[in-house]
Amino acid sequence: MKHIKALGLFSGGLDSMLAVARLRGQGIAVTGLVWTTPFFGAERALEAAAELDLPLLVKDLTDQFLPLLRQPPHGFGRTLNPCIDCHILMFQETGRIMSAAGYDFMFTGEVLGQRPFSQHRGALNLIARESGYPELLLRPLSARLLKPTRPELAGWVNRDQLLNLSGRSRKPQIALAAQYGISRYPAPAGGCLLTNEGFANRLRDLLQHQTEISRRDLELLKWGRHFRLNAQAKLIVGRDQRDNKALAALSTATDLRLRVPNFPSPLVLIPQVNHRVPVLQAASLCASYSDAPADTSIPVLVEGPSGREVVMTRRQPKQVFQHLLI
Repeated sequence: MKHIKALGLFSGGLDSMLAVARLRGQGIAVTGLVWTTPFFGAERALEAAAELDLPLLVKDLTDQFLPLLRQPPHGFGRTLNPCIDCHILMFQETGRIMSAAGYDFMFTGEVLGQRPFSQHRGALNLIARESGYPELLLRPLSARLLKPTRPELAGWVNRDQLLNLSGRSRKPQIALAAQYGISRYPAPAGGCLLTNEGFANRLRDLLQHQTEISRRDLELLKWGRHFRLNAQAKLIVGRDQRDNKALAALSTATDLRLRVPNFPSPLVLIPQVNHRVPVLQAASLCASYSDAPADTSIPVLVEGPSGREVVMTRRQPKQVFQHLLI
């Protein structure tokens, strides 16, 4: 008898863990695959795979994913998340690996009706169809509510032993986890930064002001407070020591860096400095977010491609800069 192998899109959430367990229960050899970008990583999947002793492939999707941020064919969700097109892309790329590596089918832990934008019946059918592998995409947790796929029709998988879960309740999954002895799993939460409104606003601003976007530009969006000074210049203020260290690590020789010496101060970063940077305004903003005393002249150290200089300024109420905050 043929030994069946399946490749699963594995997020590390409870649903994907249960999908793995359900297929393993039918003697299928399962491998997980997690795609990463600057917006979602592999940490949760790596932990869950270790819990299940699941072989896990980790692949980067950034280059293929970035075009979806400007004009996704199927639109955005609540913020700047192109969920339907993201799923289509993931399944297209997973299908290529599946075919090249000799897996028989691919699967996911998606549950019908769990997410209103990307997991209603029409969306699931659309994603499967446009992936290019509709007959080889199995959703074990809701399979009995969906059209049978080739793994079921060919007898590779027993459809009667698959599930008919639907809706947003987690109670059936929690009960199943107990049956499978799965006790460690993450709470349900949006693992994608694109669903975070604050992050989405910063990304939207970046897309409006830059034609070419680098991976570093995207990493910088995760740290500090972002201020739009003008069409060519953006300023990032570290909120705490963790932000300051991250911004320093991401800084390059093309950036402008500001801080107040001798007092607790944020690191202020202006990426890819150019002649349109209002240095005096940037220095004032840096001083205003520092712990330097008010009502006195404050030196701000400015370092960049042209060297170092000290700019004298004064603290202002932070509300003065509120209209610049992204």
